[in-house]
Amino acid sequence: MALGARLEMRQGQGLVITPQLQQAIKLLQLSNMELETYVEGELERNPLLQRDERDSEPDVEAGPRDAEDFASDSIPEGAAEAHMDVTHEAEASPGERNTGDAEGAGEAGGAVDWSRAGKGGSFEDSDDFEQRLTREKTLAEHLYDQLMVSGFSGIEYAAATVLVDSVDEGGYLRVDMAETAGRLGCDLTFLEDVLRMLQRFEPIGVFARDVRECLMLQLRERDRCDPAMMALLDNLDLLARRDLSALRKACGVDDDDLKDMISELRALTPRPGAAFGGEPSQPVAPDVYVREGLGGLWHVELNSDTLPRLLVDQRYHARVSAGARTDQEKVFVADCMASANWLVKSLDQRAKTILKVASEIVRQQDGFLAYGVEHLRPLNLKTVADAIGMHESTVSRVTSNKYIATPRGMFELKFFFTSGIANSDGGEAHSSESVRHKIKQLIETERAEAEVHSDDRIVEILKETGVDIARRTVAKYREAMRIPSSVERRRVLKHA
Repeated sequence: MALGARLEMRQGQGLVITPQLQQAIKLLQLSNMELETYVEGELERNPLLQRDERDSEPDVEAGPRDAEDFASDSIPEGAAEAHMDVTHEAEASPGERNTGDAEGAGEAGGAVDWSRAGKGGSFEDSDDFEQRLTREKTLAEHLYDQLMVSGFSGIEYAAATVLVDSVDEGGYLRVDMAETAGRLGCDLTFLEDVLRMLQRFEPIGVFARDVRECLMLQLRERDRCDPAMMALLDNLDLLARRDLSALRKACGVDDDDLKDMISELRALTPRPGAAFGGEPSQPVAPDVYVREGLGGLWHVELNSDTLPRLLVDQRYHARVSAGARTDQEKVFVADCMASANWLVKSLDQRAKTILKVASEIVRQQDGFLAYGVEHLRPLNLKTVADAIGMHESTVSRVTSNKYIATPRGMFELKFFFTSGIANSDGGEAHSSESVRHKIKQLIETERAEAEVHSDDRIVEILKETGVDIARRTVAKYREAMRIPSSVERRRVLKHA
């Protein structure tokens, strides 16, 4: 066989991820604090970049606005100045709200003004090859790891995430339960039930509201919450003053027993979260604001304080370009100019994309904003991606480490994504959270042995309300909520 050289031409298609595209993808998934650090590094590295210190204001209103709420707002140019107005039908019931796609925005209770946000193309999908430094797991990460496998129902999980975010570095819950229940639109009893389940998490003692409760949780785990020990916990002020005689009288024990009890307390930790690493938690700044305005509008706008405003110094570029002598100097200036222009464009695109995704989430979840956590709709990344014409990976990046401030509190954008259960009548799907809540309500209404519902009976009742659910799914939800079977519930009611 003869060997020879020949010249061939081939044509093909392929996706090439350029350094600029990698930068754009990276910027999209950064939190506002990480973005600020990145921009500071670019300002130091690139002499053609400078901060835009000018105060800018929006020049066009995107819809009816509440002058009192927005009179002092200052929104930067470009994407940061864009804002959306999403209408919610205040008089309609949550079940009557449409969750259609972008083409039916007007019919979905949403007059959405996209004119000032731009079309906002999506970033291409790419794996993040950047290596991360290893670090010790923080308390919040440890709690979220347990939350993911805890088996909470949808509504319970949503409420639990709010409580997890309210835990400080020591493991204490720093939030008013009544105020939080009001914000979430749920009963205080329901929120306290969620808290009691969270207080079983490791390390034992987390989610306590004071030192006494923290120590009590640890003693309960050791089965040492007897009356004498509880009396000691009720008189920690006497222990701090070393008033042992008063303690003996309050606890009803002798000197040796009191000494042993005090030794047990000393073996406990008053700060269960101190064993975990990480820097002290910092206040989270929202990336997006949602406010209710006049005429039943939800106003959605970017937080201008978290958006870096950069300019490309054209005059300095002209001076440096004119003074460049060698090819190396000319290439350096050209690279700096290209990098600066791309960074400004990427930041603008990032802001538009965040605003577009957040506006669609608000449109889909206006029931939650109006009525509370029980009215969260089933929502996934694909639904939002299809509605706004972006890829699911883009929506996933946008919703990671981004927060939205609403009248009901501040939440991560991922908070609004919940699974759904089909409607037996072919209508709108039911949120798995609401279905679990219905199951729990049915069981909580059982007051006599004859009223106990089996899993099959629960399936029948739910199907009568339009929920198409299997018996094994009911059993799975019931077990996830730590509710015993109908046989065990009958036995309890029989001996009650």
